[in-house]
Amino acid sequence: MLTHSTIDRLDALRLHGMSTALREQYDMPDIASLTFDDRLGLMVDREATTRANVQLHGRLRRAGLRQTASIADIDFRKTRGLNKQLILSLTSGEWIRQHQNILITGATGVGKSFLACALAHAACMEGYTALYYRLPRLLEELQLARGDGRYLRILRKLARTDIIVIDDWGLVRMSHPQQTDILEVLDDRHQRRSTMITSQLPVETWHQTMADPTLADAILDRLVHIAHVINLTGDSMRKRTASIDDSGHLRK
Repeated sequence: MLTHSTIDRLDALRLHGMSTALREQYDMPDIASLTFDDRLGLMVDREATTRANVQLHGRLRRAGLRQTASIADIDFRKTRGLNKQLILSLTSGEWIRQHQNILITGATGVGKSFLACALAHAACMEGYTALYYRLPRLLEELQLARGDGRYLRILRKLARTDIIVIDDWGLVRMSHPQQTDILEVLDDRHQRRSTMITSQLPVETWHQTMADPTLADAILDRLVHIAHVINLTGDSMRKRTASIDDSGHLRK
């Protein structure tokens, strides 16, 4: 009776990890061999793990990453131009602590979005917050926010997020008002937060995708000079995936 009462109180206090651990302990045949400190330690460890998992799930849900990706799933074949040592070093989060950026370029289908999402996932695992946007959607959201009074609130949300992933940079030419919006976002983050961008275009051509050259200079100044540039090469990963049959073999 006392056991059930304790479990109920742990649940009422939202100590669900400790509650689960206590239930498990009473099912262990050799539980009497453990000291009180050992049993309490196991319960506290379970509570800490449970809370960490809940927080991680929340960070990933709020990030809205386009793909479910992890560093373990990255293909490090030499033909892709990936520096494995660099990618693994980025998973430590030091680039985020240093408020650096990551710019990922390459042809369509080579895995830019996947890599960006994998790095953002790794950052969430380390306790950082992230948000994913395709550039056209971000520009549209900022434009709509100007009209309905949410503009400053969205800017504050973006400014306090540790990592923002901006996918599909340069697909469409940015107008002067759109450049102004992006500059506001990047200026708030410059040397305070980290930004990750993917683009089919080489970084040296990004200036040409923006209408106002002066604003383009300011935008690129906040992105490029403190960035790790990763240029992916090789065949389209989509084509490679499509060439694999249901049994896992490459189609001829």
